[in-house]
Amino acid sequence: MTPRKVRYSHFVVHMAAAALISICCFQPVSVGQTADADAAAHDAWRAVISNTDLGEGCFQASYPDTEWQQVECKELHPRVHTVVHKPGNGMVAGNGDDYVAQSSGLTSAALGSFPTVTGVTSEKSVGVAEYGDGGILGPNEYSLQLNTNFTGTTAACDGHSGCVVWQQFIYATDYAVEGEAAVFMQYWLIDWGSSRCPSGFGSDGEGDCYGNSSYVSAPDVKPTSLASLSLSGTVASGGNDTVKFTDGTTAYSVSGKDSVLDISQVWKQSEFNVVGDAGGSRADFNEGVSITVKVALTDGSSSAPTCVADAGTTGESNNLDLGSCSTASGSSPYIKFTESN
Repeated sequence: MTPRKVRYSHFVVHMAAAALISICCFQPVSVGQTADADAAAHDAWRAVISNTDLGEGCFQASYPDTEWQQVECKELHPRVHTVVHKPGNGMVAGNGDDYVAQSSGLTSAALGSFPTVTGVTSEKSVGVAEYGDGGILGPNEYSLQLNTNFTGTTAACDGHSGCVVWQQFIYATDYAVEGEAAVFMQYWLIDWGSSRCPSGFGSDGEGDCYGNSSYVSAPDVKPTSLASLSLSGTVASGGNDTVKFTDGTTAYSVSGKDSVLDISQVWKQSEFNVVGDAGGSRADFNEGVSITVKVALTDGSSSAPTCVADAGTTGESNNLDLGSCSTASGSSPYIKFTESN
């Protein structure tokens, strides 16, 4: 097919580029200054493409171009990114023991990133007995997850008593094809009950139903490059939900109808982290690692979100201990916290 292009203003990236040229041409430049300017330009590009309104489908964009190209959407054979087994383990991040960003109203978008990463030389996904040692296991296997709360019900629950909806925006290594990562959304009907799951959903065997959106292929990025990665999710009532992953130079995006779960009606909390790759697995990092996690929200307000502890929803985890959490208000309010071992 002829690639469909989605255009967006180049203004922000051009301004960042102009600033870089000014630094380079009109004053002595140190290596640090050049690196800072380059990072600012990349951040500006990421902000622009994160706010681009895409139609339904799969897309790709490469820095510094802000024009999205439509690419092939692929179908997944679902693997479960497990629901938390409450209570959380109380020690490492994930499996309930995580900070989430509580918005002042409904959340329409969230962007997760790792502003500071130190000491990462290796990582492997390992099985957890509590979840039957499942998942995609081994060195350099992990997932980035941006997860909503599962405290609200919508029409997708079809009147099933106690049913709530949950949506995950995911980047997962080796998820569908060895040597390739997948960027997609996973949809959940929690506590659906014993009756047959609706069309497009499978059962996790515990009374919950889950299904996947289409996916777009992305590179298997080694965890040593976490600082260059980001993952965002956007939702629109009556429109499309979108997951976007960037690896520093290229962005990958998948959009699907919000009506699958109507998650836009109930999204109020956002969990983001690097965790194991499906099946309740754990991402184990080498000793001496410190990671700063940032979750920025769009909720129609400039108020700082609330940092809520022990409110994570995914069953996957990592072997890092949570530190302190701070918040900030402004045009892009956020929470930020540390985790280390």
